[in-house]
Amino acid sequence: MQKRTRKLQFSAGERKKIIARDNGKCIFCENGYFTKCGSDFLLSIKETMHFVPRSAGGLGVEQNGAIGCKYHHEMLDNGSSGRRREMLDFFEKYLRGKYPGWNREALIYKKYNF
Repeated sequence: MQKRTRKLQFSAGERKKIIARDNGKCIFCENGYFTKCGSDFLLSIKETMHFVPRSAGGLGVEQNGAIGCKYHHEMLDNGSSGRRREMLDFFEKYLRGKYPGWNREALIYKKYNF
């Protein structure tokens, strides 16, 4: 596995930190964000979401992740119903509340930094 690929994936340790911080619950569901989903199954599956996506070099670090149910994770990734910008704004506000001095640029892989 390439060094860049490893840096973009959440390690087991980083996932544990994110799960503990978010109490294992979807940050969107917990705040009542657009929960009109026809599938309890999709709401029940929890995943680790990147704020800065891997495709944009988003690092697999706790400051770049949060727990999301499959429904909200897919909505975020696919930009469903034109809600992507709104969801990213919510996600960013959430992370800024957890990490004073949070900086989006610090979450992007840069070859010369490693």
